[in-house]
Amino acid sequence: MRPSAVVITAVLLVGILAWRLHPASAEAARPLPLPMADEVPSAATSEVAVLAGGCFWGVQGVFQHVKGVANAVSGYAGGSRSTAEYETVSTGTTGHAESVQITFDPRQISYGRLLQIFFSVAHDPTELNRQGPDEGTQYRSAIFPSTADQTRIAQAYISQINAAQLFRSALVTRIEQKQTFYPAEDYHQDFLTLNPKYPYIVINDLPKIDDLKRMFPDLYRATPALVSAARSAR
Repeated sequence: MRPSAVVITAVLLVGILAWRLHPASAEAARPLPLPMADEVPSAATSEVAVLAGGCFWGVQGVFQHVKGVANAVSGYAGGSRSTAEYETVSTGTTGHAESVQITFDPRQISYGRLLQIFFSVAHDPTELNRQGPDEGTQYRSAIFPSTADQTRIAQAYISQINAAQLFRSALVTRIEQKQTFYPAEDYHQDFLTLNPKYPYIVINDLPKIDDLKRMFPDLYRATPALVSAARSAR
């Protein structure tokens, strides 16, 4: 069920107040080096990655603007189907993380490059069970690999970043195996694109799109890969 306008407004006000107490400066983007370990080129034309880095609105928005991404769907991973709905996940008791399922063409962008963007601009991987104004395990930093190769690449890249001490503290990103992804409600899809003046989006997420364009100009695409467009193409 979609939360009422009153509930959404209340959540926004609480979020903005929390942001004032915990400014988003902690999420400042930083350019990270390429992963030393990455995929071996193959004949595959499509691959899926599932990443969690706080509120899925911003993470989805970032990857929708990445070249080679065909679709990016907001949803929930890490819990069961029976509780994979927004109001229940928001209690922080279901085990889910707000996540984004990214379908991409590995001929155009590799899994390692997606992780580079994930750690560089999509979120702050040193914040434990929170991102910016949002707190709770549902906002944790997590990677849900779908193959052994993805697990290997993610583990190697986290080790690479930690060894180089590129952040003020070690990454808290979890690698969670064998978890099912459940798409979120329709009103959460393409939220950043459809609501560019929403206060939460303006404060927390539009800067990430600017960072992507500035730091990865070769990977940035101006026209986002929207869920609605992917559905229409089926």
